[in-house]
Amino acid sequence: MTTRGGRRSTRRVIAATVVAAFAAFAGAFAGAKEDGLAYLEANKLKEGVTTLASGLQYRVLKSGPADGPSPSKSTRCKCHYSGRTIEGEEFDSSYKRGEPTTFAPNQVISGWTEAMQLMKEGDKWELVIPSELAYGRSSPTPLIKPDSVLVFDMELVKVGA
Repeated sequence: MTTRGGRRSTRRVIAATVVAAFAAFAGAFAGAKEDGLAYLEANKLKEGVTTLASGLQYRVLKSGPADGPSPSKSTRCKCHYSGRTIEGEEFDSSYKRGEPTTFAPNQVISGWTEAMQLMKEGDKWELVIPSELAYGRSSPTPLIKPDSVLVFDMELVKVGA
């Protein structure tokens, strides 16, 4: 039989365990945020990197024709892409699937929405996307920690696909 004081003691142990687990969990996220901010600061100093007011960074890897079309938010586009963490771990790639993906800029993360509307058909850019323009605190895959800065190679294969 558990005494009244025993229950309080057990509750205190459970509460302390929960608080410690939450602190460790929050610390892991803070680390991701701090690492991402440091990555963005270092990346913006690299040659050819443009930083937009939103914090999105891009570097042109290949240019399409200067007079080529750019999509509006709702224009479906055929794109090739690969995504990786700032540690270099790839989490998705249409290149590996062997086929471009079709979507409109308003159907994807905010960083892609912004970048795609600036790109011309045939462009290939490296995008460095702050967490708030990517998945923020959520995570679509265990490889992406909440509050992660993400790096994508994005190729706008066809506008109006």
